[in-house]
Amino acid sequence: MTLLGGGFETSAAEQIANWAPGAFVFETLNATGSDNMANAESYPIKPLMLVAGDNADKKPVVMDLVSSLGFDPVDAGPLKNARLLEPFAMVWIDQAIKRGRGRDFAFALVKSNN
Repeated sequence: MTLLGGGFETSAAEQIANWAPGAFVFETLNATGSDNMANAESYPIKPLMLVAGDNADKKPVVMDLVSSLGFDPVDAGPLKNARLLEPFAMVWIDQAIKRGRGRDFAFALVKSNN
């Protein structure tokens, strides 16, 4: 079995949870570059940061941590959804490196005024 499991069969986060029974594992802080981690507050709109995990009691703690770093924390559901978040992180990497966007961008969640 590979960590990413090709075809969304598993995720690295789920594998870590399997290796560490009883641990509270969350998938987050993976959809942007390291420079943005230190400078999230520099964006005119808070950058999105998705959080997936199974522990309902601990998730608010993780969401608060993500918020304190300057991100807009968004609940991405159970840890199983890390299967979606891990490939989503590759979109940021592709945009930054292969598409020439550079590293000074982040994704944001915006809603219409309707």
